[in-house]
Amino acid sequence: MKKLYLDMNIYNRPFDDQSQVRIRLETIATYAILKTIKERRYSLLWSFMLEFENSLNPDEDIKVEIQMTSSLALELINMTEDILITAKSLESKGIKPRDAIHIACAIKGDADYFLTCDDKLTRKSQLIKDKIIIMNPIDFIRVEVK
Repeated sequence: MKKLYLDMNIYNRPFDDQSQVRIRLETIATYAILKTIKERRYSLLWSFMLEFENSLNPDEDIKVEIQMTSSLALELINMTEDILITAKSLESKGIKPRDAIHIACAIKGDADYFLTCDDKLTRKSQLIKDKIIIMNPIDFIRVEVK
C-alpha cells in the first residue's frame, strides 16, 4: 500500500474561505484523498510536526477536527536525529524550516507522496533527491486516484 504524508495546509484546506475556485477544488481533492485513506487504498502518515502545528491552531473546533482526522494514520513519525539532519540538508537547498521537517518526516516514514497546497514547495521538489513525490492534491487525484 502506498503511503501518503499530507502537509498541514491540506488538513486546513476545508476550513479556508471557499470563495476561490482553486481552494474549493483542493478541498474536494482533500476529501477524495481522505476517502481513499478510509478505504485503506493508501496509508496515512502522521508526525510530531503535524501534531505541533495543529496545537498552534487558534480555532479549537478546527484543531479537534484535524486531530480526529489524524486517527486515520497507521503510523506516527517521532522526532529523531536523522530527521533533523535531513531537514537541515533540505533547508540548505532553500526549503523553509517547517517544510523541511515535514518532508524529512515523510522521507523517514517512507512516504510515496508528500501532498501540499504550497506552490513554492512543489516547485522545489526537484531539489529533493529522494524517491518521494511532492505534488498538489488536485494533481494527485488526477494522476493517482482511479
